[in-house]
Amino acid sequence: MSKKTRPRIYDKAGKLVKVEDKSWYALQASGEANQRTIEVFVYGEIGGWGITANQFSQDLRAMDDGVSPVIAAFNSVGGDLFDGLAMHNALARLGERCTGRIDALAASAASVAVCGAHRVVIAANAMMMIHNPWTYMAGDAEDFRKVADVLDQTTEAIIASYKAKAPNIDEVELRRLVAAETWLTANEAVALGLADEVGDGVKVKACLGQGAVLQRYQHAPAELLAQLEAPEEPDPDNEPEDTPPTPPVVDSTKLALMITQRCAEAGISNLVAPLLSSTKLESEEIVQAGLTRAKAVNDLCVAARLPEFSAEYVAAGLDAVAVRARLFDKIVSSGKGFEIDNSLPLDDDTPLQPQAKQPNSGSIWAARKAAHGGKPNTARGAHS
Repeated sequence: MSKKTRPRIYDKAGKLVKVEDKSWYALQASGEANQRTIEVFVYGEIGGWGITANQFSQDLRAMDDGVSPVIAAFNSVGGDLFDGLAMHNALARLGERCTGRIDALAASAASVAVCGAHRVVIAANAMMMIHNPWTYMAGDAEDFRKVADVLDQTTEAIIASYKAKAPNIDEVELRRLVAAETWLTANEAVALGLADEVGDGVKVKACLGQGAVLQRYQHAPAELLAQLEAPEEPDPDNEPEDTPPTPPVVDSTKLALMITQRCAEAGISNLVAPLLSSTKLESEEIVQAGLTRAKAVNDLCVAARLPEFSAEYVAAGLDAVAVRARLFDKIVSSGKGFEIDNSLPLDDDTPLQPQAKQPNSGSIWAARKAAHGGKPNTARGAHS
């Protein structure tokens, strides 16, 4: 998960909800035991670089008593579609006691997830965005054909999720809106049946500092992007006197795409997943260093005729020195007797000069005399 500014998340009483991790995700229960309300705040990216469906489902199960109302509040640019589908189904299983709340933005996978709630309330100044699935990959033409088929199948899953929330929606119109990447206002979402009620507007940072991520969409509203670029006003009641500098916002999708492309160019596409794991997509500098390290590690493994270990060593974050030592141990223990030596020759090493054998005139004359029966060769005397 990239390092971003932690947002202010408030419950009904206006008390600050402290989020302990960097994914802007929290659960809380308020009220007496017999009047308990469970609130889940999904304020961040959905999936491997943010709030995973596994984390969401496990935490919800641990807090849910089977009878209390559950409110799932969303403010997310989206993320992994399959995690969004899993969240959708987790909320749907709660039945009528589940309410989805769009506090600012439910885009992409987040719009799929929130539609799993029995009732959806969208703030008057909030938005919902629906669009076709997209992905990135590297491979040959056949690989791309297979991925296109998968994208078509996942589009059907998206349509089914929206129709589960709005069974009377016109499917032809719904598919047109999804294909066009449509940004819906609160009233438009209610008119389509994807939300049930327009609630009071709330002041929440639109995308929680994820403006760089929002830029990947084609039709993001200009006013929404402008709001992201506006500096946030400090709150003297909640800000400490010495506030540390805000770390730069990192677009994890852009960094993942960089890893995929660079690995394809270097012929090490098998190291994409290990690099995603080892770099954690924390910054462009870390990713660049990881790519350099992965290439060096792969070259060492290939030179040692042990390429099958490259993914393991890259995932572990090992550098060239550590990899060379491990490969040496494996080679010695296998009895192959092969050693990797990447050292450069010393500057004072003088190459050996080949010494030509000097001719022996006496031995040459003796050989010629023997060839003529012991008589001297008189061929030269014919011209005397």
